Amino acid sequence: MRVAIIENTRITHHGQVGVALHEQAALIDLYKPWSGQPLPQTVDADALVVFGGEQSARDDHTHPYLPDLARLMADYTAMDRPVLGICLGSQVLARAFGAENHLGTAPEFGWVDVALTEEGRNDPVLSTLPSSFPIFQWHSDTFTLPNGAVHLATNTSARHQAFRIGRATYGTQFHFEASRTVVKDWVARFPESIERLAPGWVGSHPDLADRLGAEADAHGLALARAWVAQI
Repeated sequence: MRVAIIENTRITHHGQVGVALHEQAALIDLYKPWSGQPLPQTVDADALVVFGGEQSARDDHTHPYLPDLARLMADYTAMDRPVLGICLGSQVLARAFGAENHLGTAPEFGWVDVALTEEGRNDPVLSTLPSSFPIFQWHSDTFTLPNGAVHLATNTSARHQAFRIGRATYGTQFHFEASRTVVKDWVARFPESIERLAPGWVGSHPDLADRLGAEADAHGLALARAWVAQI
């Protein structure tokens, strides 16, 4: 299989998604449009992954490729090629299908509990998870549910934590790719940003990683493998 991956910021970890793709010997077409590299103009790969970034899904003035990225996600969906949008990727996916993006209204950081909806418990990908599970979050924005989307997961901070459009187009607000190794690197690289968002979290990180990280790692890898199985 060939999978196109879109990175939206300089430091992007593929994490558990990368593990699941490499287990299946996937060939990766990597794009970094934030650096000025053009996006693919056609649907060439078997699936599309869009990772997160510090920009909002509506920051066209600083990241002018965002409308084209939204169209690319919609084009893959229209051709029944699996799509995965994580964090910013889910926000751009929501935009692509006519939803509203709400900026700065739903900050979350750290390992946070998320619950499946009834539809999520019956979904071919999300049903690999327990009804409630800890998973990593790092975002400030949220979105309304696109028309026709299936609402799969929720919590009190950001109601639309995961959704599906069609057979295999998925958006997750949470960073299920973020293993403990990924989070450790984020802490090392961005301690000031993390402390501004969640004062005291950096000092609590080792204990939180021990108590919640291993379980979250297992859930993230299960989710990644289940999505890759849709390709």
